[in-house]
Amino acid sequence: MYKFFHKRFSTTILFSISTFLITLLTISITLGIYIGLAKLGFNKWWYTPNVISFFFVLFFISFVVGVLLSFIVGRIPMKPIAKLIDAIDTLSSGDYSIRLPKKRLAVYQSLADSFNRLAEELGNTEMLRSDFINDFSHEFKTPIVSIRGFAKLLKNNQLSYEERDEYLNIIIEESGRLAALSNNVLNLNKLERQNIITNSVDINLAELVRRVILLTESKWHKKQLNLDINLQEIHFLCDPALISQLCINLIDNAIKFSEDKTEISILLQQHGNQVLFIVQDHGCGMDETILPNIYNKFYQADSSHSTEGNGLGLSVVTRIVTLYHGKIDVESAPGEGSTFTVSLPLTFI
Repeated sequence: MYKFFHKRFSTTILFSISTFLITLLTISITLGIYIGLAKLGFNKWWYTPNVISFFFVLFFISFVVGVLLSFIVGRIPMKPIAKLIDAIDTLSSGDYSIRLPKKRLAVYQSLADSFNRLAEELGNTEMLRSDFINDFSHEFKTPIVSIRGFAKLLKNNQLSYEERDEYLNIIIEESGRLAALSNNVLNLNKLERQNIITNSVDINLAELVRRVILLTESKWHKKQLNLDINLQEIHFLCDPALISQLCINLIDNAIKFSEDKTEISILLQQHGNQVLFIVQDHGCGMDETILPNIYNKFYQADSSHSTEGNGLGLSVVTRIVTLYHGKIDVESAPGEGSTFTVSLPLTFI
């Protein structure tokens, strides 16, 4: 009962009391001036019993009318404020679906729009946080369960050499997946806390990309992929570790989603004051429902998680591009592959 009273009427009552006190103060000052002037001899006809009675009647009427008007009028402008207080209380309790209704009043409309945007952003943030925890738990738990299961199987002395070797390879693969996941999470966490570029040196970007291609040779060679490489010799002031990570993630992503014996195009060129790094594959591609989510942490279009990876590669790429005040675009269609274009300024603030 107290909570309801506090929410619905406390603001109005405070407004009424303040209005009444102002009214009382005004009448008291006016009455004091009139009586003071009369006692000093100015317009003595004012200072008569009838006039004094008139002022007391005026005071009483002002008291009643002031309270009624302040209560009635105060209810109208304060009603949206009361709704806002209710909505904020609901929002603070964890219900991010609350929205304020739209009104014709311009001031209230602006307030309602701002509150609704705040509630929507908080809801999205909470959803991302929940998804991050769930996805991370799934990605972290899966290899551990796999390693534990195959380690138990290895205790069986009747296993053949081939079976034992197969189980050991699975354990090695899953442990590598777990290590990669931990490394990516740590890298992303570090990048998200980093706001300035350090360790910048002048490097040949073409040479850096060539080294990245060699590092991924075992992967694209295994799938018998043909690489169409067109690299312009460009000198760029950057942190080689960050740019290498960007290139590795994009090329590795293209290899992962390419069909066997298809082609990957890798292009590096200068366009005005921008460096363009383009990686194109001819894999499965993505539809419009997938594209908006590809930069989210742990997001994988393959909900079965059968595809190698943990959904952090593009999140890392996006953060690096942001640090360099650059831009990343993607063009993709189902069955036609994907093209990622990274644009970085040669000079950035």
